[in-house]
Amino acid sequence: MGTISVIIPSLNDADFLAACLDALASQTRRPDEVIVVDNGSTDATTEVALAAGARVVHEPLRGIWPATAAGFDAASGDLLARLDADSVPAPDWVAEIERRMAASDRPAVVTNGGLFYGRNPVVRWIARNIYIGGYFTVIGALLGHPPIFGSNYAMRTDAWARLRDLVHRDRADVHDDLDLAWWMQPGMTVVRDRRMLVGVSARPFDTFDGLARRVRMAFHTMSVESREWPPLTRLSERRRAPVWVWEASPADLDGAEPSDADGDEPLPA
Repeated sequence: MGTISVIIPSLNDADFLAACLDALASQTRRPDEVIVVDNGSTDATTEVALAAGARVVHEPLRGIWPATAAGFDAASGDLLARLDADSVPAPDWVAEIERRMAASDRPAVVTNGGLFYGRNPVVRWIARNIYIGGYFTVIGALLGHPPIFGSNYAMRTDAWARLRDLVHRDRADVHDDLDLAWWMQPGMTVVRDRRMLVGVSARPFDTFDGLARRVRMAFHTMSVESREWPPLTRLSERRRAPVWVWEASPADLDGAEPSDADGDEPLPA
């Protein structure tokens, strides 16, 4: 399947980052490279990353998208796996990415939601059912394929090479994951793999204002995207395009499992 780079943008999140890097060090299939993008931190983010053996990239332009894009550009892996600093991947997260990307349908992106931790049960319920649930249901219907969740996804480097100059990588006022999902080109497929398990902090949803801000930003992102690539035009162009076949060696496909493009993987038994 080739090499896997994990990219983690971080801004003053040293404590969370340490837990994330510990989880990556315990993977059943270790990543070939871990890149932490320091987005102007004034805490120990860089020191924590270096102590864990991660490579540090500095991105002065503030914003999750600028930091993520800088990490993608700097990565050397064949697959680009994405986490947030407060993400805690399950021990088989990297192995599952490798397994799913090697399946016969060869998706461009695999993603899943998150298992929220911290705060209180009410906040976690809102985060899981209203925010993430609505995101996958409503935005997924509009896109015609599963959306991408920024705290838990992986993408082929070849796909990023085609997308890096299309997405709004220098803007901090759009949701990076929604922007990336919108600009998936005709023929590119996105698969939701429910076996990709990642714990995600519920801290952004502490207050109603925090949730409302994220929803407003989602509407703003959709407004930006729709003006540049109208939804109906996008859907029509994607429907007419054949699925891209990414390069694969016989060893990659040996024993690969068939799966529907742009579909959901079942929960493990």
